[in-house]
Formats: sequence, C-alpha cells, structure tokens
Amino acid sequence: MILRVTAVSVSGPSHLTVTFNNGVKKRVNLAPLLTGPVFEPLRNPHAFGRAKLDDLLGVVTWSDEADFAPEALLALPDEGAAFGSGGENFPARRIALS
Repeated sequence: MILRVTAVSVSGPSHLTVTFNNGVKKRVNLAPLLTGPVFEPLRNPHAFGRAKLDDLLGVVTWSDEADFAPEALLALPDEGAAFGSGGENFPARRIALS
C-alpha cells in the first residue's frame, strides 16, 4: 500500500493533526523540519496555517510549493494531547478527501 495523507488540520503554530490511509492519526510538530529556503517561511504561523491536502498526491502542501511526504510526517513523534489542543489561537481547518 502506498502511504497517503487523507486528512489534515492545523493544530498550532507549527503543528498538524494528520490522518493517514493506514488508519494512523497523530499530532505532529513540524518546527524541527522548517529550515532552509523552502521551509523557513513556514515558521511564520500565518503562512503555516495555509496548509492544505493535495488529494491527488496524498501529501500536505502549502501555496509556495513546499510539501511534506506522508512518510516524513508518519516518522515524527505523536505529540497527541500532551500539549493540549494547541489550537486556541489557530482555529482548526479540517481538509479531507471527498
């Protein structure tokens, strides 16, 4: 089975809640990965908040063409509820496949 993201929501200034087609759902912190010219702009919470699901490829992407493969997101630790909802100032936007 090819791993795909099936739903994503922004759950903090650098956190996503991601659901995969293998049934795994987790909250991940992308801050450690937001380096270099492609990802550095996503350190801005407003820019990070524009995350969206590319339902054709099953990846999380942003309008500036930055994206993360499902395998990279799955490899990150699940921060789950350890940090609360994390979305107090970042309303969740759920994006799912139709």
